[in-house]
Amino acid sequence: MKKKYLIGLLILCLIICLTLTITIIIPAFTKHREEKELEEQIKNATIKVTLKEDLNIPFLSSVKVSDLIVDINGEIIDDYLINTTKIGDKEVSFNYVNEENITIPYKFKINIIDDVSPVIWLNSTYTITTDYDGNLLEDITCADNLDDNPKCEIIGDYDTKKAGSYKLTFKATDASDNVTTKDFTLNVKKPTPSKPSNNGEPPVHTLFTDVIKDYKKDNTKIGIDVSSWQGDIDFQKVKDAGAEFVIIRVGSARGIDGEYFVDKQFINNIKGFNDVGIPVGLYYYSYANSKEQAIKDAKWVLEQIKGYKVDLPIAYDWESWSFYNEFHQSFYSLTKGAEAFLDTINDAGYDGMLYSSKNYLEKVWYDTGYPVWLAHYTKQTSYEGEYKYWQLCSNGKIDGIKGNVDIDIMYN
Repeated sequence: MKKKYLIGLLILCLIICLTLTITIIIPAFTKHREEKELEEQIKNATIKVTLKEDLNIPFLSSVKVSDLIVDINGEIIDDYLINTTKIGDKEVSFNYVNEENITIPYKFKINIIDDVSPVIWLNSTYTITTDYDGNLLEDITCADNLDDNPKCEIIGDYDTKKAGSYKLTFKATDASDNVTTKDFTLNVKKPTPSKPSNNGEPPVHTLFTDVIKDYKKDNTKIGIDVSSWQGDIDFQKVKDAGAEFVIIRVGSARGIDGEYFVDKQFINNIKGFNDVGIPVGLYYYSYANSKEQAIKDAKWVLEQIKGYKVDLPIAYDWESWSFYNEFHQSFYSLTKGAEAFLDTINDAGYDGMLYSSKNYLEKVWYDTGYPVWLAHYTKQTSYEGEYKYWQLCSNGKIDGIKGNVDIDIMYN
């Protein structure tokens, strides 16, 4: 009886092993055979792909696979946008179906290049006095789209302590050997006592009531943005004056890597506007010099606003242009920092937006993927990009605020 049991068990094991063999080996064999047949098909297929002669692709170009192909005997299956965010050689691969209905894998190499020259923000003349104790290479903005540290130099002899005019050339060279030069005259003058400017004319103001009259439409809302500069605010009067939203400064840091501080009026402002029911947005004035610092900034902001009602976006406000060289950031790095801040805000459940003036939106910032709050003090902006908010003046007057205030338009 025991012998028959062992024989039966052995037969069962053999059946299981045979079944497993059939289950594993035969499909694997079939798959291998199909792969061999496919390889043979592709090997004998008609492949006609003619690429463009110039495969040097500018950094951050919006280029699809098909943009680089002059002729192809078939149809591309996935005509995707190529990632051009890193310079150097890059392999591009895609599949296409030829006229024989065979799927062909194809690949080729491109070279992503930086062909944009550095920027020098300098007029034809630059004037200092003999008591100037700065460094021209630090004070004259020299920046690049991609290189965080372009080589900046002044060609020619000059003496900042000796009055006179010096004919000089400012030269900037980036890591890709793109060069910008600018001739200028350095005027060194003896210091003279400054005279107070007072022409006796009353200051000009932009009345909130006039802005409502000129810009209020079905698709707009009129509001203000405030900080400690506005002092104590009568929130109910601001509401009664017609303000439909407000953007409040949360705080800032004391320079690069400086300690954080909350705007002196932030708590009063957010509580006050929350109490009277005016929708609130926020902004943070940043000195971030890296993505990591921008993320740290965003996390600090999120800590400060817990428990308050925030209906509108939180803006990233970076505008240290007068000492930009100190940050050692390309325009691309600066944009990635803004993205990092706004992504952190977005991940926490809030909306984000980028604040900047028309000039820098056009010359510096790349697209962050977030809405824009445009600063352009004029009656009709000439900015051609998209924007969600427009800060149209800084000399606004509204009931409930004693001094000047920025007036803004929100577009629905």
